[in-house]
Amino acid sequence: MAGEFLLEIRRGTQSALLVIRYETGLPSSPVDVSVAADRLEVRSGGSCEVAALPAEVSLAPSSCRGLSHLPGEGLHLRMRLCRPPPSADLVFTLRESLKPQKNYIFYCQSCGDIIVKERKFLRVLPLPSENWSALVEEWCCHPDPFARSTLHPQRGDCFLGDTFFLLNSGSESLKSKENTRVICKRCKTMLGETVSSDTIKYYVTEVIIRPSEGSFSPTLRSQFVQNMVSQILAELSSAKSTFRFTIKGDNGKIYILIWLLNSDTLLVESLGRSSSHSGFTLFGDTFMPSSGPVGTWNAVKVLYQPCIKSRNKDIADAWENDIGVHPLTFPSETCMELLLILGLSTASLPPSLRYMNSFQV
Repeated sequence: MAGEFLLEIRRGTQSALLVIRYETGLPSSPVDVSVAADRLEVRSGGSCEVAALPAEVSLAPSSCRGLSHLPGEGLHLRMRLCRPPPSADLVFTLRESLKPQKNYIFYCQSCGDIIVKERKFLRVLPLPSENWSALVEEWCCHPDPFARSTLHPQRGDCFLGDTFFLLNSGSESLKSKENTRVICKRCKTMLGETVSSDTIKYYVTEVIIRPSEGSFSPTLRSQFVQNMVSQILAELSSAKSTFRFTIKGDNGKIYILIWLLNSDTLLVESLGRSSSHSGFTLFGDTFMPSSGPVGTWNAVKVLYQPCIKSRNKDIADAWENDIGVHPLTFPSETCMELLLILGLSTASLPPSLRYMNSFQV
């Protein structure tokens, strides 16, 4: 008996789904599952395994219901919480951290090489949505007054988009006026592209920005992409009530369709000695936040459809023409990385929780 578990908590509804896993079906001897406010116990035969829950999680044992056994997965049951866990901090950290009149250094996220040295911003301003010009045409009763205007940053400006930021190239010489890929000199990763002769677009998934007086510490690539994309989805859904997204590459192709279900999920998982080989291990050892017996993750829960190699073309075309769907553009290589991360996440769930209708979870 493994006794490993996965606890999926919804903060908003103060509800939880508990899955207790067995490696090979139910054991021959009776199983006694005990749920306390702060721990889980599984007894079978002469063995007893106890898992203490994190301090922020408090279960209501009397609310347990819907006990069922699914072959190949283990026991499923639902319950309520005594109190909601602390809210997740999913603020878009880039917009919160960039401030005027401070010096910043830009690093390549993949290798840590310095991209921009000692840049001080006089203004840090958000850009309007990508469809802003179309909205102006709908609201104006006369020709678009901004038709010939371009939102390009001047020296000392930093303009923030949904997935990128624009900088004035300053003293840097650009080889081409526009549509030239900006590549890291050390690791050759695509960081962005030139928008004009004096403007560079950097993607938020490719660059780390730190105050010049601070220190730089590398972050695992997969973890960084997860965190950044999660923050973008959470922010846009909160600010614009947008829950469907197309993930596009810089080549204009759609790679993934994403439907955000919620951003208030808390995952709690046992990290036993066999967890690195378990189908329940969240993303494998590469993604482990700690080496303790129990791991916790703030998570966004999404439905998604891959669109590579012309898969799901009909629904992708329908979403692209739907004004309720928000497009997000990243480098094509990052889109493929994100698709791999989503696939690993799906594979980490019990089989019965991996699909919802025709979408993967």
